[in-house]
Amino acid sequence: MPNLRIGPLLRYVGETEATVWVETDAPCEVEILGRTEPTFTVEEHHYALVRIEGLEPAGFYEYGVKLDGEEAWPPPGSDLPPSAIRTFGRDRPLDVCFGSCRVALPHEEPYVLSKDEHEDGFEFDALRVLAREMTRTERDKWPELLLLLGDQVYVDEGAPRTRERIRRRRGTETPPGEEVTDYEEYSWLYEEAWTDPLIRWLFSTVSVSMQWDDHDMSDDWNISASWLEEMRRKSWWHRRATAGIMSYWVHQHLGNLSPRALDEDDLYPRVCGNVHATSVLREFAAGVSSTEAGVRWSYCRDVGGTRLIFVDSRAGRVLKPGERSMVDEEEWEWVVEHASGDFDHLVIATTVPLLLSPGFHHLEAWNERLCDGAWGGLAARLAEKARRAVDFDHWASFQNSFARMRQLLEEVGCGQRGRAPASIVVLSGDVHHAYLAEIGFRPGVGMESSAYQAVCSPYRNPLDQKERRVIRAGFSRPFIAVMRALGRSAGAPDPGIRWRLADGPYFDNQVATLRIDGRKATMQLDKTVPGDGGERRLDCVFERRLA
Repeated sequence: MPNLRIGPLLRYVGETEATVWVETDAPCEVEILGRTEPTFTVEEHHYALVRIEGLEPAGFYEYGVKLDGEEAWPPPGSDLPPSAIRTFGRDRPLDVCFGSCRVALPHEEPYVLSKDEHEDGFEFDALRVLAREMTRTERDKWPELLLLLGDQVYVDEGAPRTRERIRRRRGTETPPGEEVTDYEEYSWLYEEAWTDPLIRWLFSTVSVSMQWDDHDMSDDWNISASWLEEMRRKSWWHRRATAGIMSYWVHQHLGNLSPRALDEDDLYPRVCGNVHATSVLREFAAGVSSTEAGVRWSYCRDVGGTRLIFVDSRAGRVLKPGERSMVDEEEWEWVVEHASGDFDHLVIATTVPLLLSPGFHHLEAWNERLCDGAWGGLAARLAEKARRAVDFDHWASFQNSFARMRQLLEEVGCGQRGRAPASIVVLSGDVHHAYLAEIGFRPGVGMESSAYQAVCSPYRNPLDQKERRVIRAGFSRPFIAVMRALGRSAGAPDPGIRWRLADGPYFDNQVATLRIDGRKATMQLDKTVPGDGGERRLDCVFERRLA
């Protein structure tokens, strides 16, 4: 009898349809709520994305999973609530939980200690604590959406069971050591990250949307052209890159797509139900890896009057010096098209923040100018080393893209691309701290929407005290003034907007919630704190009205 290896994961949910993703340990037929789907096979792993259509708006559907007609979910003896699909209704409030950066580690010492207490300490997983609290609350209070904004798996950190399996499988004496190299090892990372019982239940009950960032592939992934050239010279990189793209498509990207998008996708029909899908997917991934272009990983979701645009800020970068861009021209046109229309709220999710602290923004803009030769060849080489040493890879390091996004937000907020939404909120992660920044546009432009940058990171990967002091200093007025002057000295452009810190920075393992009700919107940040009986609970750090 086949069994579930990973899942079920509740992925896309609309008003009348949903998709559920599973991995099984053998080929089989997967059944959920009377709908069936055969598995497809990639590198001897078996997956299915079950499409469930014809549901009622604002419905609640408890479900189980059958494999070849036999019950495989929920697990026998489970004391967790039944997994459920909650379809959307246009007039219902919407809670969107978001954040990023979650290492897979056991919930035991030394891993639950702080980094200052033990080098392997990462404290308590905020998503696991969220799941535990959900099991004790009424289902009407559960979030409708969960956004994983990058670094779901780490090729280079955490996951001790995976590292041990790598050591037994091939040894670690040669590069890349304990980092993953192929599809099989990627599958171990996902298994370790997604099979904790509370995490499995959370992912089976809240619609999960995902994006990838550098640690899903490699630290500093696509930070610059010289980085890419260097990696392509490494004997193991092409194998890693191909496997990373394959595993991302299977585990993360596929479930981001609506049933309509699946019907329009060129690759999915060739993979769906195919027991020989490995060659199809490998050919696709090898082509993407060699060209670094030609695939749009960004996607869009409409929930009631809210439009969510997920902008891939990592895989489709243009890295040619002097023409650097977060996305290529075709993908940017797609972003602009989907940001146009009549919405109550526009939410743009991008893994790396559009707005850092103003000081760090000016510093990264200055660095980009130096890398492009503003102060000569020697300064350019030193600036490139600095870029990679301290991760200058946010929107501020791609000034052309930053200016385009700033202009787009202004046009949307002024009602030039449809009815101005009540709020425009950019959601991001990556930086291992959380904050809310309010954006101010040029006087007299006619801005009707409130606009914010909301950042939440990490779910589980906190900074140590030294790193936190550096971040706090980056928000100080003296640092901002010095960095602004430094940027101007190299010809870095003025950002064209101003932003002020409304709340933060905060450094705990944490989860944020964007709460939308009609044309009202609030943001709440919760951190993990000690609870009863040695458990943890979530404690509200701040709650602020956005619109």
